[in-house]
Amino acid sequence: MSNIAIQVSDLTVAYQDKPVLWDIDLDVPTGVLMALVGPNGAGKTTLLRSILGLIRPTAGQVLVFGKPYREQLRRVAYVPQRSSVDWDFPTSVLDVVGMGTYGQLGWLRRPGAKEHARSLEALERMGMADFAGRQINQLSGGQQQRVFLARALVQQADIYLMDEPLQGVDAVTERAIIDLLRGLRAQGKTVLVVHHDLQTVPEYFDWSALLNVRRIASGPVAEVFSEANLRRAYGGRLALLGGVNGVAP
Repeated sequence: MSNIAIQVSDLTVAYQDKPVLWDIDLDVPTGVLMALVGPNGAGKTTLLRSILGLIRPTAGQVLVFGKPYREQLRRVAYVPQRSSVDWDFPTSVLDVVGMGTYGQLGWLRRPGAKEHARSLEALERMGMADFAGRQINQLSGGQQQRVFLARALVQQADIYLMDEPLQGVDAVTERAIIDLLRGLRAQGKTVLVVHHDLQTVPEYFDWSALLNVRRIASGPVAEVFSEANLRRAYGGRLALLGGVNGVAP
C-alpha cells in the first residue's frame, strides 16, 4: 500500500478565468498531522473542496490512496468551516453526530443501537455527552465545533480534512481539539488542517504546506516552516503577524 494518502497533481482551479489555485503538486503522506497555511485568498478552502470533489478543477487530478475520491468516499471525513453551516437547522446534537454514520449505512437505513452508541462515545471523547439532547443552535461556537468533530470521529475514516477547526474557539476547546488530532495521528490516520495561527504551527503539527495560489513549500515543519518560505507565502503581510520561527515582527 502506498504511503501517500492524498496526491494532488498539476491542479488548477479558476473562477471566471481567475486562477484560485495554479498548478498545485502536493503529496500528503499517510499518518501525518499537516497544517495548510497561507494568507486569506490563498486557496486553502478551495484545495480541500477540490480534494473532496466538490469543485471541478480546470486541470489536474486528485488521488486518495491511489484512486479517485469517488471510489474512497468512506475513507475521508470532512469538517467544514463553522461559519459555512446553517446552525438554525432544528436538530439535536446527537442527531448531528449520527449523520456521520450515514455513509456506512447508506441512505435507506436508519442508525440503530450500534450507531447510537458510537455517536455517544464520540460525544464523550469531545466532552459533549451531557449535551446530546440539546438543540445544536443552543450551543456556543466552541461547543458546536466539538460536535462537528464528534461527527467526523464516528465516520471512522482514514483521512480527516478540517477547515479552520480552531477558529474562534476558547483555549480549553483548542487544547481538546489538538489532543484529538494527535490521537488520530497516533492511530495512523492522516489529518490535513487549514490553520491560521502561524505561532502554533511548530507546536501543533509535524508537517505543513504553505500555499498562496501556488504551492510554496510542503514537508516536515522543521524543514519547510522557514523565514524564506513564509515571506514567499505572505509577502509584506508577514510583518503584521508578529515574530514566527525567527521572523522578526
